[in-house]
Amino acid sequence: MSISVLVADDQAIVRRGLRLLLDSQPDITVIAEAADGVEAVEAARRLRPDVCLVDIQMPRLTGLDVTRALAADTKVVVITTFDLDEYVHGALKAGAVGFILKDSGPALLAEAVRAAHAGDALISPSITMRMLKHFAGPGPMPADRPPITERELELVRKVARGRTNLEIAAELFVSVSTVKAHLTNIQTKLDLRNRVEVAAWAWENRQM
Repeated sequence: MSISVLVADDQAIVRRGLRLLLDSQPDITVIAEAADGVEAVEAARRLRPDVCLVDIQMPRLTGLDVTRALAADTKVVVITTFDLDEYVHGALKAGAVGFILKDSGPALLAEAVRAAHAGDALISPSITMRMLKHFAGPGPMPADRPPITERELELVRKVARGRTNLEIAAELFVSVSTVKAHLTNIQTKLDLRNRVEVAAWAWENRQM
């Protein structure tokens, strides 16, 4: 079954471009577009897309507001540019499962949508280091929790470099389910909500 996507951006030419790129994929279908944040929230709640691709800067409601409104029930991927670091940090805190650059290209764009739909996350590799190392993320591991193992730390580093679960499984010669199990353990030990916070923790605690 095709992954349904809502594209939200206040620039018509950008929306059109994103739609063309995504609709060219055999497993992705754009079911709606939104020109501002209010339209995005209303359309998402009405149509229930699998993934919302949301720009940060939009009228009426910003991408941050949209993310906060939808993240509890919908996978939100933020699209941004290099000079919007603070907005990306806000989006991650608001619950976005990933972010990519607008000029990332069709392959990465589609992979970000697929990763979000699968419960994974994709952070554009070209901005992972720039943004996450400055992210005001979680602090050190709580003292009353068991320490993470060397194997878990290896996985944390791969997450921080923007690897998907499938890529990590291939690199570590384990199954995807094993990667997911490790991630669940890591998030429990570090008291983190998702893999984006895992990546932030890695940079914050100089584990790269």
